[in-house]
Amino acid sequence: MNYKRLTLFAGHYGSGKTNIALNYALWLKNNAVPLQTEKGSAKVTVADLDIVNPYFRTQDSQKMLEEAGIDLIVSQYAGTNLDAPAMPKETYGLIADRETYGVLDIGGDDRGALALGRYTDEILEENNYEMLLVYNQARPLTRTPEAALEVALEIEGACRLPFTGIVNNTNLGPETSAEEVLASMESAEQLSSLTHLPIKMTCLRRDLILELQGKIDNLFPIDLQKLYYQIQPTPGI
Repeated sequence: MNYKRLTLFAGHYGSGKTNIALNYALWLKNNAVPLQTEKGSAKVTVADLDIVNPYFRTQDSQKMLEEAGIDLIVSQYAGTNLDAPAMPKETYGLIADRETYGVLDIGGDDRGALALGRYTDEILEENNYEMLLVYNQARPLTRTPEAALEVALEIEGACRLPFTGIVNNTNLGPETSAEEVLASMESAEQLSSLTHLPIKMTCLRRDLILELQGKIDNLFPIDLQKLYYQIQPTPGI
């Protein structure tokens, strides 16, 4: 899998971007080549920039990240009921630190993406990033590729940073079947055609990987993190 120094995951509420960001950070820690050094493992930091949704945060998996040797940058308001648009000052350091891989979890709409905009110039100047649109067809507000495109355009307009690819994360949490993941590919490919962006990965629970190997390109197995399974599926999806 190709990777950049900075990987940003953005998408609508409930798309699963936080869960993917955590799993991707773990993957980088175990597989990425260390930056500017040939010794040790890669330095990886997760930055939770989702200032809009204080209820589901990467902070819920902080212990797991610490045990894996991954740093976490999170708002002081994480895990509270306060919706305060305050960005951790450590985020500036992560954007500037060319020796650390950064995985950034971006807010769920254009308001959340505004927080990213203050770093856009530095990110574009370095030009070593992926901005990935997380698409979950099973969520109410992104049931169609057209609806997902509208979300993507709002996010890009707010942060002034163009998407570079798509992550298909259509799922129903622990109830997801291999057939449902396979069926989602048609919609994901339509979104790819609308946006002119490649599907960089299709996420699925780790236990489904054997059923879909050879049927879908660029599979990315994930483990469901704490609280992720509590997101309720939409009836009829």
